[in-house]
Amino acid sequence: MTLKIRQDELSQGLLGAPYADLTPVQRSVVDLMVSEAPSGVSPVLETDDRTFWERLADTVADVGGSWTFIGLFSCVLIGWAVLNLGLARFSSAFDPYPFIFLNLMLSAVAALQAPVIMMSQKRQAVRDRLAAEHDYTVNLRAELEIMRLHDRLELSQNQMARIEAALAALAKP
Repeated sequence: MTLKIRQDELSQGLLGAPYADLTPVQRSVVDLMVSEAPSGVSPVLETDDRTFWERLADTVADVGGSWTFIGLFSCVLIGWAVLNLGLARFSSAFDPYPFIFLNLMLSAVAALQAPVIMMSQKRQAVRDRLAAEHDYTVNLRAELEIMRLHDRLELSQNQMARIEAALAALAKP
């Protein structure tokens, strides 16, 4: 049986539409079913094609969004304040109260960290969308395979019922 005939047969039987009328995702699922190949992991999700800067942005987002960062940053802030308050007794504080230089540093960190984290989130959203599309393809294939198995099971049951009826007719005198 040729590939085209098999594709049309599957698409008509399972989706109720000719192969040519299917969406690209539906066609890819029918093609996978015809080839009987496993779905596997999407090649787009398998490779890491991020640039150095994208990997750096992801690392900054991972570190900046962790409790470890919050704890260490809090310790640095408290240390900064304690050190400058202690040095203020000797009139040698490098950032006396109200810690204007510390506020400048915090503003700079926030101004740089926020866009980097947003870049990382945007890239992760794209990967999540691709993963969701792949999941949809796998789930559609599973649903269609189950429908096909259900049809085969029903056909087998009907054939078994006919055979039993024929045997019962032969057994009667």
